[in-house]
Amino acid sequence: MSRRRLLAATAAGLGAATVGLAFGTGTATAASLKNGLWCNPAQGYFPSGGHFGADRGGVPHAGQDITGPAGTAIYAARGGTVHAAGENVLSGRTGYGIVLAHGSGSYTYYGHLNALHVSTGESVGAGAWIGDMGSTGNSTGPHLHFEVHSGGLGAITDPVPFMRNRGVDLGGGWPTLNPGASGETVKVIQRLLTSRGADLVIDGDFGTVTTDAVAAFQSDQGLVADGQVGPKTWPKLVRTIDSDSSPGDAVKAAQTALNKHSAGLVVDGDFGSVTRAAVETFQSVNQLVVDGECGPKTWEVLTA
Repeated sequence: MSRRRLLAATAAGLGAATVGLAFGTGTATAASLKNGLWCNPAQGYFPSGGHFGADRGGVPHAGQDITGPAGTAIYAARGGTVHAAGENVLSGRTGYGIVLAHGSGSYTYYGHLNALHVSTGESVGAGAWIGDMGSTGNSTGPHLHFEVHSGGLGAITDPVPFMRNRGVDLGGGWPTLNPGASGETVKVIQRLLTSRGADLVIDGDFGTVTTDAVAAFQSDQGLVADGQVGPKTWPKLVRTIDSDSSPGDAVKAAQTALNKHSAGLVVDGDFGSVTRAAVETFQSVNQLVVDGECGPKTWEVLTA
C-alpha cells in the first residue's frame, strides 16, 4: 500500500500536471497521473510467461496477458475512439481484437477476444464494455492480451507499470485517485461521501472541497488524511447495498459506477429490479458471485 502518500507540489508534480492536461483531465489542478482517466480492462490473473518482453520464439511479447474464463467482460482502459475492431487488426497479432485511440499518440490494444461490442469509428468512455475475453487466433486458452502504445501506434510500453502509475493494478484491485482527478469514478466517490453526510456538488471534479471531505472522512476512520482515495480508503467508503436498501446516494453511487460499465441506468437512487438485474449482469460477466448485492468485492470491481 506504498502508493498512499501525500501529493507533493514539486517540479515533478508540475510535470505530471502537464501530462494530465495533455490527456484532457478537464482540470488545471491535476498534479498526478492518478487522475481517474484510466481503469482496469479485465479481471483475472497474470499467467506464467505472459509478461511484457517474454520470449515468443525470438520475438518479445508486446503486452501483458490477463487470464480468466471465456466471456469475462473487457472494458476500455480509457475513453477514446475505436481505431480498429475485427480480425488481425494489428500486424503480428492474431484473432479478434480492438485498438482504441486516446489522443496524443496514445493507443491500447485488446486481443484474442471472442466477441466485439464496438465498431470502428465509435466513441467510447473509460470503462465501456467493448468485448468479451476469448481465445481466438494464436492462443493457448482464454485470456486478454493487453497492450499500451505511448508515443504512436507501434511504440509499445510495459502496461503493468504504465497502468500502476495511473492508479490501476491490472487484473484487479482497488484503484487510486488523487486530488485533481475527474470523471465518473470521482462522482462515485462524491456520492458515497454524501451518503455519509458530506455536503458536495456531484460534478466529477476532485477539487479542494472534495479533497477536504475525503480527508475528513479518512480522519474519522483513523486513516492517513491525505485526500487520496486508494486501497485503504475505498473499503471504508463503500456501503453494502441491495434490494432492501433505502433510496439514496449510496445507490446512486452504484448506479453511476454501473453506467460507467455500459449499464444504461437511470441514476435515481432506487435499488429496484432494473438496478438489481444490472448488478447481477455485472457480477456474472466479471466472474463474481451473482447475488444482486453490491458488497465489498463487487464494489472493488465496479470502481477498478
